[in-house]
Amino acid sequence: MGGKQSKITDQDKYEPPSPPSRAVIATARPFQLTRENSRAILDMKIQRDRLHQYQRRITVLTDKETDIAKQMLAKGDKKRALLALRRKKYQESLLTKTDAQLEQLERLTASVEFAQIQKDVVFGLQQGTKVLSEIHAEMGGIEHVEKLMGETADAIAYQNEISEMLGSRITAADEEEVDEELAALEAEMSGVNQKLPTVPSAQLPVSERPAEQEEAQENRPERQAMLAA
Repeated sequence: MGGKQSKITDQDKYEPPSPPSRAVIATARPFQLTRENSRAILDMKIQRDRLHQYQRRITVLTDKETDIAKQMLAKGDKKRALLALRRKKYQESLLTKTDAQLEQLERLTASVEFAQIQKDVVFGLQQGTKVLSEIHAEMGGIEHVEKLMGETADAIAYQNEISEMLGSRITAADEEEVDEELAALEAEMSGVNQKLPTVPSAQLPVSERPAEQEEAQENRPERQAMLAA
């Protein structure tokens, strides 16, 4: 009886192993996440840097397009000025989208939940870079922007191609903003022209020629003597 009771007492005293404490889990989890996702985070940073590079390139182009629009307005070529502004607006709308994407990525990088959505984030970055890369290839660099001013057959063909492409990619709201920007530039250019002094077309009258002045000086004593006599 005593042995049996002792056996039951031993079973009652048995305790299963305790789970790891929260402190241990909290300590181990960051290490596990860093180890598993270090490559993904590196890829994300690389893609983010590429996005920034393309953004800087396109910003240079949009600045140039604004200058071209002003030059065309100064020449009275409103059609080419409008094309330059439409092209600029299209690129700016894409830059706005990538800005929002980069802002989201900055928040996700420091988030603990990044491990769960890292594939979607990296894929989104790759798509964003791909879009900007295609824009750069499709719209071209500075040399393509300068074609907007050209009057050769090649330049005109390029202008028609860009105009047709933009017609299917710019929203009605964007078109309205482009018209407003064009009107603002026209007002600006008109104000500049009004401030510039006009060049006189008629020749200014000359009071006396140098030779005539010298002759008058030489004859003055004779005239005075004649008057005195």
